[in-house]
Amino acid sequence: MPDTTPVLEIRNLHKAYGELEVIKGVDITAPAGHVVSLIGSSGSGKSTILRCANLLEDSQQGDILFKGEPVSWKGSGHGRVPADPKQVLRIRTNLSMVFQQFNLWAHMTILQNVMEAPLTVLGRDRTEVEASARAYLDKVGIGDKCDVYPAQLSGGQQQRAAIARALCMEPEALLFDEPTSALDPELEQEVVRVIKALAEEGRTMLIVTHDMKMAHDVSDHVVFLHQGLIEEEGDPATLFGSPKSERLRQFLSSTAAA
Repeated sequence: MPDTTPVLEIRNLHKAYGELEVIKGVDITAPAGHVVSLIGSSGSGKSTILRCANLLEDSQQGDILFKGEPVSWKGSGHGRVPADPKQVLRIRTNLSMVFQQFNLWAHMTILQNVMEAPLTVLGRDRTEVEASARAYLDKVGIGDKCDVYPAQLSGGQQQRAAIARALCMEPEALLFDEPTSALDPELEQEVVRVIKALAEEGRTMLIVTHDMKMAHDVSDHVVFLHQGLIEEEGDPATLFGSPKSERLRQFLSSTAAA
């Protein structure tokens, strides 16, 4: 029997900043090989869910499971924190995050940026890591940029370098937080092409995006968030083609008009 355990599962997630509750009980499942996109207006909680899933933020309630293994917690409410730092590191290295603002090290070449985490976090062999890093930079179309620094690249090239860096960790899943929103439309398409190619390879991805066309084209499942709750979810053809909720209809018409 094939293993059907989801790579990532979020159950009844709650997250608050002080008195302000931003995630109010959300369930999201990312099966192996599936692309799940989170859409919704600014402030709906999309990026916060991603950061909680990757344990960059602590949630106050709910379960996060990585390949069926629940995150262990100690404390409760605002005092709840992960109980096992080794577990956090293991999960985080298996859920590689690609941020909106690239977050490349300015003083390192592109090749050094991509090699850094596998060398320092995973302790892998330098020769093997360099070969892998060069292959991933080729894959995202900037293999000729190994020896330049981030400031010498366009935004689209920097984001593709950030994707290569995430891939070089050989993660179980990729988490994208608005990967194209800092780019102008022409550069955005460079990055969208890379994400589409990764989707076609069957990589597990959780994508927070404002790009409805990309969400439609690459996703197996789309989740529409409104004020910290899931308002509607489903396969992209149904969700975009015949939305049930009035809020989703309004959201899609406003993004189409933008």
